Amino acid sequence: MANAVKGVIAGAKGAPVSVETILVPDPGPGEALVRVQACGVCHTDLHYREGAITNDFPFLLGHEASGIVEKVGPNVTNVAPGDFVILAWRAPCGTCRSCLRGRPWYCFASRNAQQKMTRQDGTPLAAAIGIGAFAELALVAAGQAVKVNPAARPEAAGLVGCGIMAGLGAAINTGGVSRGDSVAVIGCGGVGNAAIAGAKLAGAHTIIGVDVDDRKLEWAKQFGATHTINSRHTDPVQAIRDLTGGNGVNVASEAVGKPETYRQAFYARDHAGTVVLVGVPSPEMKIELPLLEVFGRGGVLRSSWYGDCLPTRDFPMFIDLYLQGRLDLERFVSETITLDKVEEAFHKMERGEVLRSVVVF
Repeated sequence: MANAVKGVIAGAKGAPVSVETILVPDPGPGEALVRVQACGVCHTDLHYREGAITNDFPFLLGHEASGIVEKVGPNVTNVAPGDFVILAWRAPCGTCRSCLRGRPWYCFASRNAQQKMTRQDGTPLAAAIGIGAFAELALVAAGQAVKVNPAARPEAAGLVGCGIMAGLGAAINTGGVSRGDSVAVIGCGGVGNAAIAGAKLAGAHTIIGVDVDDRKLEWAKQFGATHTINSRHTDPVQAIRDLTGGNGVNVASEAVGKPETYRQAFYARDHAGTVVLVGVPSPEMKIELPLLEVFGRGGVLRSSWYGDCLPTRDFPMFIDLYLQGRLDLERFVSETITLDKVEEAFHKMERGEVLRSVVVF
């Protein structure tokens, strides 16, 4: 049976989104139907609307979500109706070559629901990052529904499903930040400030936030930055070196996704330091670096894909840290909105006015 609910659709490249009635099937084998309680407005949804990821319009947007499992299909054992879950856009298969090498966070065959959500006329909808949670119900592969402590507030918990996990994981999993390290994070939006929070959790001694917006730099201080640099007025590479005895940082994270800020991260790290790219670039962007510098500086240049996370391991851990008061997820929630305010939330995000707008149902 198909369930008729309201959902946010991106119908054409660059066009404003619309709220429409969509049809969501009951779960089949290996699938779960989740009643969405909250879903964050993530920059990736805007990328989909702009056609910067794929051209498979129309899209059902939304992916940074939490909710209650309503129904499960045959052969589902990891969740049951009534469970409070965070939706993950990666659900490791367990059998691909990466999973078999013990690296499930790089799974090459991540699972999604096999059935399509559709418009009322039957037009299939491409679910953003395999979820599509700007809707009252979302159909996902059961492995995408990760059970967590139901004491968590849905608005805060859902953010762990994408942006918060990307930033925390960039620091802890990809960057390997540890006690006493020095860290710079370039770009202090939602993901960048999550990377700052992750560096603080990991015990970094010096945490430097870099941005061109003083408002975002104030947010960075609230999440644990010990120093901030406005790179609109100051050379960030020199300023970072001045704050680290002339050496540069152990880990430099780039959370913007632009060649110029990546170069800043590259030159702001210490010898044998680590650069982590967590900002999402657009397809046409290119970067050029002197190969001798790449060789001579040593260290590691890494990309952080979803924070190199294993959702079943990381989501419950971060929710527990939140409930213990050690990870301030509430501070990421700038406002709560209704489904018809998503387009407006995109514009607020572009203007840098919010860390996260969160749709509540």
